[in-house]
Amino acid sequence: MRLPSPISIENLLSIIQIDAIIKGDASNLISGINEIHSVEQGDLSFVDNEKYYDRMLKSDATVIFIDKNVDCPEGKTLLITPDPLQAYLKTVRHYISFHPQTEMIHPSAQIGEGTIIQPGTFIGENVVIGKNCLIHSNVSIYADTIIGDNVTIQSGCVIGADACYFQKRPDGWLKLDSCGRTVIGNDVEIGCLVCIDRGVSGDTYVGDGCKFDNLVQVGHDTRIGKRCLFGAQSAIAGCSVLEDECVIWAKSVVNKDLHIAKRTTLYALSGLDKSVTEEGLTLFGAPAIEARKKWREMAYLRQLPELAEEVKQLRSELEALKKKL
Repeated sequence: MRLPSPISIENLLSIIQIDAIIKGDASNLISGINEIHSVEQGDLSFVDNEKYYDRMLKSDATVIFIDKNVDCPEGKTLLITPDPLQAYLKTVRHYISFHPQTEMIHPSAQIGEGTIIQPGTFIGENVVIGKNCLIHSNVSIYADTIIGDNVTIQSGCVIGADACYFQKRPDGWLKLDSCGRTVIGNDVEIGCLVCIDRGVSGDTYVGDGCKFDNLVQVGHDTRIGKRCLFGAQSAIAGCSVLEDECVIWAKSVVNKDLHIAKRTTLYALSGLDKSVTEEGLTLFGAPAIEARKKWREMAYLRQLPELAEEVKQLRSELEALKKKL
């Protein structure tokens, strides 16, 4: 998330009322807020997990809330505090807050020429919808969503809802408030009851020409390339990247934090748990592997009962031979 204007570290700590030890360059300015998956230079972020210390310290983040006194990389600022996530969330909540809405279409929404909005559709604050779109009834388009030209959204969709992003705490789950956006490109068609979540701090992005069947879920901060297709009940977890012309068939899932190469096809009822680096592969199974290899495995598995009977018969014959000898 970009800030309206850069802010000094001193001013930020005063606003959110957090006591922190400043280590490194105290003159750095903060121009954005992002968590680890989306950080850019000028961003404020946080880290509180041993697994991610090294990755965060080597990232583009300029200012970092951290709960460990470590060496500060050159050019960065570390803000050492017992609870980095709470400090980060206080910063987010200072800039982003929920505003109740009484109108079905917020006055700040921008709707392009030729776009049709059917009755019962909710459009939130700062939404931008392009030209010649068709938004069917009972669609909910949350705040800060951007939709391109020639987009069709069928009934019951939810675009831009909060991310499912929680941290386990001793007293339950702590929610990371979503301050990112949802961006839908041009010529996109979205079936009924599709949910595309907003980014936690960056953008969830759907490229031009993508097509969605019904009941598809797209997680936070996911980036989908151009002309991808998604079958019914498929799901893409948060922070994954799908390059152009991928096809995810019905009831298939892509795990979080994966990078999927161009023209990857994932057959129905499959589960992808690793990144795909080679372009144009066709995958199947759970976990998904190259489809032809999976089919051979399935063919061998179907032969197992007969092979087991043959082994049983051979053992019986061997025992009979032993007794004769």
